[in-house]
This record gives sequence, structure tokens and C-alpha cells, in this order.
Amino acid sequence: MHWLLNLLLALAALGIALPLRPWRGLPPGGPPWPWLAWCVAGMPLLWSADRLAQSAVLQPLSGACLLLLMAGWPLAVLGLVPVTLLTAWLADLSWAEALQRGVWLGLLPATLALGLGAGVRRWLPQHLMVYILGRGFFATLLAGTLSGAAALALHGGMASLSEADLMLGRWLSAWGDAFITGMFTAIFVAFRPQWLATYSDRLYLPR
Repeated sequence: MHWLLNLLLALAALGIALPLRPWRGLPPGGPPWPWLAWCVAGMPLLWSADRLAQSAVLQPLSGACLLLLMAGWPLAVLGLVPVTLLTAWLADLSWAEALQRGVWLGLLPATLALGLGAGVRRWLPQHLMVYILGRGFFATLLAGTLSGAAALALHGGMASLSEADLMLGRWLSAWGDAFITGMFTAIFVAFRPQWLATYSDRLYLPR
């Protein structure tokens, strides 16, 4: 019955995101191309890594926290739909397996990163490095670790590996995800801040 929980979580997120009509905030030319590239190529490859490498031990990265920073939560939720469909095709997954990855590699990390980012913005100084390190790196690390632990607790792991070994792998994957997100966040802040829907010079550059 895990598929039913995953379906309910996905429908609940879409039920919140769609009424907000987040596409109204997009520029006239549509989403910046990095958003589309990340959804069409980057994230499906990350989510399919274990199947493409034919290694069940390999833990896929998420990439959802970077999408959250670029697009904001409502648009990120909508963007996870094509990511999930492309992953199902690329990795030859059943619809239930693809849905599970969409929720536990996409929806949950993005939602946790949203909450952690709100805490960073509320309780930490509004400074450029706080945004890059707080939201880009540490929020991604915590969101990935917590999502991996929750998925393992709910769905279990492989019979050939202990839960401790799997959790170690997911923790290391969360570090990799955090480095990727933090690196791109720093690059975008420096050269293309308009590609980050969650960033504003007015808020994060010291006066």
C-alpha cells in the first residue's frame, strides 16, 4: 500500500501548487533555460543513476533542492511531474517505482528545503553567504538526509545490505547533492541571479 501513500502525497502537493498558478510569475519568454535543462536532462539522469549503472548499491541524487531555489516551491512541484515521467522512461521503471522516486527524491526534499530555507531567512542574517551556504548547501544536506531516512524507514532497503549501510550511502549522496546545489547557487548568484526565484539582491546583499 506504499504506492497509495505516495499517490496521496503527490496529489496533495499538486492540489496546493496548482491553485497558486505560479506560472503567472514567469517572464514573457517562459522559464529560464536552466530550469528546463535541469528538469529534462539533469534530474532524470540523477534519479536513474542506479539503473543506468546497473548497480543497486548506488544511491541516486535528488537535485530537487536546486530546482526549488531556481523555480520556487509551486513551480518546482509542477516541474517534478515531467521529471518523474522522464525517469520512468529512462530507467524503465514501473509507474509505482517512478512515483516513489518522484515523492521521495523530489517532493519531500524540495518541501523540507522550503521549510529549512524559511528558517534560514527568518532566524539568520540576510546576507549573500547565508543564502549560498544556508539555503544552497546546508538546507540541501539536511533535506536529503532526512528524506533518505524517511524513505528507508517507510519502504525498507535491500536484503543484501543492512539499513545502516544504506543510510550511510544516502547520507553520502546528500553531501553530493549539497555540493552540486551549493556550487550552482554560488555561480547563479554571482552571474545570473535572475535564474533564482528565491534570491533577491534587496534581501541578501548588505547595504
